[in-house]
Amino acid sequence: MPRGITAKGLATRQRIVEGAAEVIRTRGVAATGLEDIREATGTSGGQMTHYFPGGKTELLLAVARHEGEQILQEQRPLLDDLTSWTAWLAWADDLVARHERQREHCGLSTLLGQLEPGDLGVRQVLLELFESWGNALEQGIRAMQRAGEMDPGADPREYARALLASVQGGVVMLLATGSSDYFRSALDTWFARLRVG
Repeated sequence: MPRGITAKGLATRQRIVEGAAEVIRTRGVAATGLEDIREATGTSGGQMTHYFPGGKTELLLAVARHEGEQILQEQRPLLDDLTSWTAWLAWADDLVARHERQREHCGLSTLLGQLEPGDLGVRQVLLELFESWGNALEQGIRAMQRAGEMDPGADPREYARALLASVQGGVVMLLATGSSDYFRSALDTWFARLRVG
């Protein structure tokens, strides 16, 4: 981030990041050049250099951070209030429906598409995303255990991780087959395992 950037500058930088994210979701990382992003966002070469002195690498990392934040933001407020089975099922339905709509243009696909061997920046963004996402799920499991609605013997952290892995696998299967059946089956099986009564 350039030093001494103004509020107006921050808004411009954010506009570029959001525009770049939209282009990358549509075209993919490999097929997107800086010229494509400049054209889509109405950004001059000087602005691009000013806000992203590290070039495309710096811009892509900013896009990755943006996508990671959006993935969690899109799930709120449902993700932050997993305190009943009604809430859990609403969150799951919303998650599956969103991925059915977005398909390969979802933020997660964009993020994973940017991950290359040795790319520690994007890997760190993904690690932080999964940690935050997992923590929210873990809090929901603990709330349900306190309410006597989920298996009290289940390890909340391990089951949150397992659920998160089921979500990622469900997204991959949806993209591969065009069907959300696998996604829904994974979530339903997880719910059935923890449900009490």
